[in-house]
Amino acid sequence: MAGTGSGARVATWLPKGELAALMPLAAARAGLVHVPINPLLKRAQVAHIVGDAGAVLLIANAGRLATLEPGDFGEAIAIEDGEVLAVLDAAPILPPSSALPDTLAALLYTSGSTGRPKGVMLSHANLWLGAVSVAHYLRLAADDRVLAVLPFSFDYGQNQLLSTWYAGAAVVPHDYLLPRDLVRAVARHGITTLAGVPPLWQQLAGLDWPDEAVRGMRRLTNSGGALHEGLVRRLRELFPTADLYAMYGLTEAFRSTFLDPALIDDHPTSIGNAIPFAEVMVVRDDGTQAGPDEEGELVHAGPLVAQGYWRDPVRTAERFRPAPVFSRVGGMAVWSGDRVRRDGEGLLHFVGRRDAMIKTAGNRVSPQEVEEAALATGLVGDVVALGLPDDALGQAIHLVACGVGDSAAVIAAMTRTLPNFMVPRAVHWRERLPVNPNGKCDREGLYRELSALLDKVRS
Repeated sequence: MAGTGSGARVATWLPKGELAALMPLAAARAGLVHVPINPLLKRAQVAHIVGDAGAVLLIANAGRLATLEPGDFGEAIAIEDGEVLAVLDAAPILPPSSALPDTLAALLYTSGSTGRPKGVMLSHANLWLGAVSVAHYLRLAADDRVLAVLPFSFDYGQNQLLSTWYAGAAVVPHDYLLPRDLVRAVARHGITTLAGVPPLWQQLAGLDWPDEAVRGMRRLTNSGGALHEGLVRRLRELFPTADLYAMYGLTEAFRSTFLDPALIDDHPTSIGNAIPFAEVMVVRDDGTQAGPDEEGELVHAGPLVAQGYWRDPVRTAERFRPAPVFSRVGGMAVWSGDRVRRDGEGLLHFVGRRDAMIKTAGNRVSPQEVEEAALATGLVGDVVALGLPDDALGQAIHLVACGVGDSAAVIAAMTRTLPNFMVPRAVHWRERLPVNPNGKCDREGLYRELSALLDKVRS
């Protein structure tokens, strides 16, 4: 990393191995800002992130670098899995970071409901306090072994590293092709802690788990979407002695709530209460505090709140605003846009999302980004991307396009430019897209129409 000054952005586009695991710490100690890129992303998304972050260096393997084009990046280092340990052994030992708590440490790119992915700015304090908070409420211990199956480019996945290490425990990075591979890894490595998102839990719940994979499990954790009651019951049957943690989070504030595992049998759909270091409020549309069982916007204040979006003051001002006047801690808060309610016992329940964000297989996907990719194929005219309910994925991406075209050709063309989780499941052709009274595309009407059609097909 010679020639990179303090605060320079260094991007990594790596498989889940030793270097990917160590980079969050190595970059912080070197005074750099780490920009982890999801290894599932392809050329267009990677080029956007590297360019938007102004990364001075991109670290990836030769195969990934070969998919990029001239101008997509400045300097690059190609490194293969087998070379990592040798490179690390030859590198000088970095002393602990002397950075101030508010110094920028990482940019985590997350999709919004409109536009391309935006970089959430995380400070040293954000990462440190997030690790302390999670290690505390999960009650992690030095003899725990955590199977890291989530991408390190996700805040949830990266925190698995930091919170586990804070507790003095061990992390086992693991990529898998089939859910059954994950079951074997749990047994082989003596895993005590497994984190997932609802679509993964749905797959795992349908498998037979051998006793050697179950008996050592201490805790299961879920975020990235709500668990439904039937899935909670199934996981409790499979892992009767393990604690099941239902959680809610957003990259802009890392994590907001968790449900005490002792309560999940009686409250299987609740997302609980604020995690340590967080203040979570339910706010009416007029800015006042919502009452019991009254729906409002979830607003998160406290030291886990990120510093905003990288070089994007407009979108920062939309999401990061002063805390409500009744806030205990005050300061800047994240106004999530998500609707929740607090029941008579003080527990929070997720109601729905205000924006058009698609949550598929645990990934946040911007409809606009999918629509832009569809238009770029030249095979569709006007187009809308929707996330429709899907038992396996949470939401599946469907396109509604003008005209009568070749659905297979559209999907094939988009597969060449988008990561698999962003590729539409189906294309629905219309003579024209419906509009609402304001003249805008009637997304809600299309959603209702297609949801009803899918329900009819399933029944």
